Amino acid sequence: MNRRHAVAVLALLGSLDAAYLLLHKLGYIGSLVCTVGSDSCNVVNTSSYSAIFGIPVAGIGLLGYVVILALAVVGSEPSRLADVRVDLLLAVLSGGGVAFSLYLTYASFFHIGTACPWCLLSLTLIVGIFAISLWGVLFKGASGSEREREEREESGSSAVSA
Repeated sequence: MNRRHAVAVLALLGSLDAAYLLLHKLGYIGSLVCTVGSDSCNVVNTSSYSAIFGIPVAGIGLLGYVVILALAVVGSEPSRLADVRVDLLLAVLSGGGVAFSLYLTYASFFHIGTACPWCLLSLTLIVGIFAISLWGVLFKGASGSEREREEREESGSSAVSA
């Protein structure tokens, strides 16, 4: 597994998290499962901060995670592993997600007065994606050993299927 596979896994988890919150926001599911004895998730997800210009924040998050997931999967192709532009784009997109999530977390704590564990999970996932992507930018794409291992795996799987 290379860094972009890790980004794809984190983005998939983020997509599931955001989809769950969006389904609640749109009224397709009842109360959110939150910490025992707490209604903080429902409070946050129905607050004035849960939509921007009528667009649910969870929908924006879902779109962001899906775009990051697609980019990470396409960028995991052996021919693209050394392309630092993929890491740069992942870092820029996830950096925007980190800034947006930090703003929403601030609003949650200081304006709404409570925190949603599902939202904090999303913050954690996007920070992880950003850190992994930034690593790729700083160290110029996939490392040589990582590329070589990926190429060996590709050639090994084609030899097995032949």
